[in-house]
Amino acid sequence: MLFPFIANAQDGAVKGRILDENNLGMPGVIVVIESLGKGAVTDQNGYFEMVKVPEGSYDMSISYMGYEDQDAQIEISSDKTTSYQTKLVPGVILGDEVLILGDRLKGQAKALNDQKNKMNITNIVASDQVGRFPDANIGDALKRVPGITMQSDQGEARNIIVRGLAPQLNSVTINGERVPSAEGDNRNVQLDLIPSDMVQLIEVNKALTPDMDADAIGGSVNLITRSVPAEFRLSGTLASGYNFLSNQPIWTGGLIIGNRFLNNKLGAILSASYNVHDFGSENIEVEWVDHDDFGAIPDVMEVRAYEVQRNRRSLSLGLDYQFNNNHTLFFNGIYNWRDDWENRYVVTVEGIEDGIDDFGANVLEDGMFETLGVVNRETKGGKSGGRTKNARLEDQRTMNFSLRGEHLIANKINLDWSGTYTKASERRPNERYVAYEGEELPVLVDFRDTRFPTITELNEGEWRNLEFDELTEEFQDQWEEDMNGKINLQIPVGENGIIKIGGTYRAKTKKRDNNFYEYVPTGGSNDGDAHPDFGGSWDSAEEEYTDMLLSEIETADKTDDDFLPGGQYQAGNFADNAFLGELDLKNSSLYEEEDKPDEYVPGNFIANEDIIAAYAMADLQITDKFSTVFGVRMENTNTDYKGYALDVEDDDVPIQERTGSNSYTNVMPGVHLKYDFTPNTIVRLAWTNTLARPDYYILVPFEEYNSEDGELVLGNPVLDPATSMNFDLMAENYFKSIGLVSAGLFYKNVDNFIYEKVTPEYDYTFGGNTEEVELTTWDNGGTAKIRGFEAAFQRQLDFLPGILSGFGVYFNYTYTDSETDGIEGREDEEIALPGTAKNMYNFSLSFETEKLVLRASVNHASDYIDELGGDAFEDRFYDKQTFLDFNGSYAFKPTWRVFVELNNITNQPLRYYQGVPERTMQAEYYNMRMNLGLKFDMFGN
Repeated sequence: MLFPFIANAQDGAVKGRILDENNLGMPGVIVVIESLGKGAVTDQNGYFEMVKVPEGSYDMSISYMGYEDQDAQIEISSDKTTSYQTKLVPGVILGDEVLILGDRLKGQAKALNDQKNKMNITNIVASDQVGRFPDANIGDALKRVPGITMQSDQGEARNIIVRGLAPQLNSVTINGERVPSAEGDNRNVQLDLIPSDMVQLIEVNKALTPDMDADAIGGSVNLITRSVPAEFRLSGTLASGYNFLSNQPIWTGGLIIGNRFLNNKLGAILSASYNVHDFGSENIEVEWVDHDDFGAIPDVMEVRAYEVQRNRRSLSLGLDYQFNNNHTLFFNGIYNWRDDWENRYVVTVEGIEDGIDDFGANVLEDGMFETLGVVNRETKGGKSGGRTKNARLEDQRTMNFSLRGEHLIANKINLDWSGTYTKASERRPNERYVAYEGEELPVLVDFRDTRFPTITELNEGEWRNLEFDELTEEFQDQWEEDMNGKINLQIPVGENGIIKIGGTYRAKTKKRDNNFYEYVPTGGSNDGDAHPDFGGSWDSAEEEYTDMLLSEIETADKTDDDFLPGGQYQAGNFADNAFLGELDLKNSSLYEEEDKPDEYVPGNFIANEDIIAAYAMADLQITDKFSTVFGVRMENTNTDYKGYALDVEDDDVPIQERTGSNSYTNVMPGVHLKYDFTPNTIVRLAWTNTLARPDYYILVPFEEYNSEDGELVLGNPVLDPATSMNFDLMAENYFKSIGLVSAGLFYKNVDNFIYEKVTPEYDYTFGGNTEEVELTTWDNGGTAKIRGFEAAFQRQLDFLPGILSGFGVYFNYTYTDSETDGIEGREDEEIALPGTAKNMYNFSLSFETEKLVLRASVNHASDYIDELGGDAFEDRFYDKQTFLDFNGSYAFKPTWRVFVELNNITNQPLRYYQGVPERTMQAEYYNMRMNLGLKFDMFGN
């Protein structure tokens, strides 16, 4: 294909880079040779290219919203590539005044210029010029984008929902390469792993082009790491803060250093980030049942206190080597490592329904009664010493290394390729639990206020008499490895068009290898002997210890009079985490170890997934106002899974291996249309087709059989991916004063969405016996329809007089509606697609001068169904959330500034409810946190 183009090569080309005043690349700059009708737009790192330029001298214009226009003259030679580089000067002339760009507006200018000139529907978020978002991790930064809400874990945003579509229906990439999941059972990318100050741009692609990986029904989030500056850059951040729940300090540090070497051929940038945060949460959890006499009552009540230390560190390196104007190599690597040390203390009161049925209830008034229940007090911790430090250590890591080449052949044809290795892992060594329990204890059940129900022990000090119940240790090890190669060829067509073809091969391996052991105190020889650790009394006839009471060991009182869910919830006393950590469980004279395969074997698996993709697309400028991208993408997927089958109640039946495989091919055409009514008023229309592969674990051919209860859970290795046909319409108008007003509609028709399916009567054969069981598995449903509306407005209020012109407004709103059919047993119900929040909005009010930036932000997402139960009573919903944050900075010197950040000012909890909003299922509170710090940013100029 290349030979005819090479043989006729006579024209030249121009390649260049547009920089800001600090020698940083500027994305979305428009570069035009008007006399030829040719133009280009710079990429995320500020580079542009025009091919098939006839020999001669030309005037070239450069324009960028928020910066002064610039004209240049270039000389093009036949069969040569001309190099060009320039800096733009910030400043917007508005009438007789010049709008001064502070740090926030400069970042906003980069984001809006890049967004304006994209062919597909995209939202861009740019970091501040000083190198930091106002949020701790990428997830918290993303929740400010239109149509995005986040699911939180321990008060930080973790899983992304795009346009109301659940995390497993979206994708996350770093520099265009898919990020694997550190968790064992899903494809979700844990965004709290990645510090926000490691990224210079975030792209949220809501309508995919054929050259993008298609596994993103909701959208694809691309995190772009920092590019090499044109000259020396040294930046740093040093901050400390305070967590108002743990009353502990927060420590943050960051460093960026970059330069060019070897006569500007070699560029390098190194970024590092470190964060230490002692925090926690205070939590209540409730499980409701529908009782024949009392209606909906709480059957299980948990009061939980979490103590967590999080260490997050990240290191990235970017290199480029320019052999000449036509050939460049790039290397990008990023390593993220997050350790969480967690202790959890939970008191559980359960068995209320059984207590009523077996012993009756003393009704005090409507919604309050006394009965008998089971009380359990459990401590989660880890082994003492080493890295575990008497706490459960969750060690999560991701790494992404990519080598890429860009080549211009015969001044016309672009060839680029890449090879990438990524890995994500999670390890939890020596995760220990110890629990004490008491049965048939008198309890008070009070659900007069169903948002804050209580189940409390009636006998004060009863915790002292709780008896030893269980001592366990678990080891979790799971990882995902991804190796892929890509190649793309871009061929010019006519004067203002290109044909692009390419392919990808991806080999993915996922493995989970967990173990679980139970320990029984032993070693007694004479009646009445006490265990060295747990006390009690040895009974030689029964060969076991009795009367091992909670009061006989070292305990910790976790009662908090200011417990955030309410003072009526008191955690009380638990086994101390240091006591748990120092137990010598491998001492066979003190403990009898029992392997518990029923606790881990069903979850272990190994999976291999190979994907071959190819695409062809055209990118054409039809007229000076109308352009289009259209093409088709094909992805072939082959999966091979191994899991295990066992009867969790019968140790005599051996564990059996199970294998499963599947293969499918998806062909996905797409069309993008863009019409520029004016340079700043744009309408986009897109028709795309995308997919979402099933989560790993539900594809595993495992069989978890409970012969005692007649229950069976099966994986389904032949699940098809969910597919979606998507339509998007978006109109945008960009303001000269760095602003935007936009509105649009979207519609998605999703086929084969995946849901949990329960079959009450199913014939199952295992170990030679056939029984009728209740089967739980996963299946492809019918269809889901998602429709919605997006609107956004952001503008500096420059039309106001005097100091008021420093105010700016940012607002966006997304409405999403969905409906499903094909859910077995619930065909007559109107059920929304899980994850679809109906209303989402962001509002921000800012004030900015050349030195001072202040901003208050509100983020809201309405409630949505999170998980389908067997019926409407059991459905779990993620409740509405509204966050209020504040951040500000002051540049006391051009290169130095102080900053302050306040997050979760209103103490917004994470809340789930069961069936109806008044029925709390979980309410977890984190309180507010604050950061105060110093930043510097020094450039070679």
